[in-house]
Amino acid sequence: MTAGEDRPRLLYFSSFGSGGLADYVREQANALARLGVEVDLLTSQAFSVRSGDAFRLRPELIEISSGRSRISTRPATVRRIISHYGRLARLVGLENYRHVLLGSYEEYMAPFWTGPFRQLARRGVVWGAVMHDPVRNYIVGPRWWHRRCIASAYSFLREVFVHQPIVLDTVRPMPHLKTTVVPHGPYTFPAATVGREKYRGQLGLPVTAPVWLSFGHIRDGKNLDLVIRALVHFPEAFLVVAGQEQSSGQKRVAFYRALARQCGVDRRCLWLNRFIAPEEVGNLFTACDLVMVTYNQNFHSASGVLNIAVSFRKPCLASGGSSNLQAVVSQYGLGIWVEPDREDALVEGLRRWQAAPPVPRWDLYAAENSWRRNAEIVRDRIFASDVCPVPSA
Repeated sequence: MTAGEDRPRLLYFSSFGSGGLADYVREQANALARLGVEVDLLTSQAFSVRSGDAFRLRPELIEISSGRSRISTRPATVRRIISHYGRLARLVGLENYRHVLLGSYEEYMAPFWTGPFRQLARRGVVWGAVMHDPVRNYIVGPRWWHRRCIASAYSFLREVFVHQPIVLDTVRPMPHLKTTVVPHGPYTFPAATVGREKYRGQLGLPVTAPVWLSFGHIRDGKNLDLVIRALVHFPEAFLVVAGQEQSSGQKRVAFYRALARQCGVDRRCLWLNRFIAPEEVGNLFTACDLVMVTYNQNFHSASGVLNIAVSFRKPCLASGGSSNLQAVVSQYGLGIWVEPDREDALVEGLRRWQAAPPVPRWDLYAAENSWRRNAEIVRDRIFASDVCPVPSA
């Protein structure tokens, strides 16, 4: 914090109106505001205000429809990026913000929008970003272009916040860039409004059967097909899939329902293919016994779903690449960790859960992974002055 600055002022940018990233932004922005930071959240018009939010909401980013076909998705994504980042750069200049935090790192088409950001950085604006996915292995276009985009999107940043120690691949040396580890706090949702047995009855689920929950956007990287196949080996278990299809580039719910029929487990699968309102989340997690967090080997992040499960004291079955998810599941005993992308490993993990359920250290996790600690670290780094300047080129 600079001398004489009684209440630091921060512009927080996030284009996500809903979903896990929007939940993260809300929790972090609130934690920063409760530490005395004046937080203005520039975000989507779809971002909803909640009672108790401590930040100032600026829902000024227009939602741009991506259409239904894959052909129309990319042009719409380009329009969204150019529009949203253009609005951010103009706002920083017009209202003289000196500290800006991006709710996520995004490299797509970066050479076309980062020029004004570097200019502002050279004038003293401090840019930070929360790096949810530190391994940028999703390539759009030629590899040389992908690498150029990554370097461009890092070029103006001074602070990057990650959830596990990692050496970021910035493509070219960036001595001005500081990488700092922050904890991922548990998400808070309203408590369950319906008892476990009653809610199971409302969903048509047996009162005593083991119930697995797959929660959040339905996308290929969650290995839902392997979970369905594993259900064959556990004839007493039921699976609840709650969340929306993510995009036209991913397998649809129809694919998974057809697979369940093919495997003969369709009568033990419940599909809630829609947006799950915050008021419903507690009921779903209270009704289940095990949360499926079975990402593929390309997953190198923290898991928002895990941090909902922690809030409701529900163990998980988890998989993925080297990540914060793997570290916290193992360190705090939050569930069973298995090798990713293998049906046999998943089945073996489920049998281990049945035979010897883990004893999670919920309170220790909550104490060491709080939003307050996250915000303290972010505040101290964003408003620090002992840093390298952003280079002129």
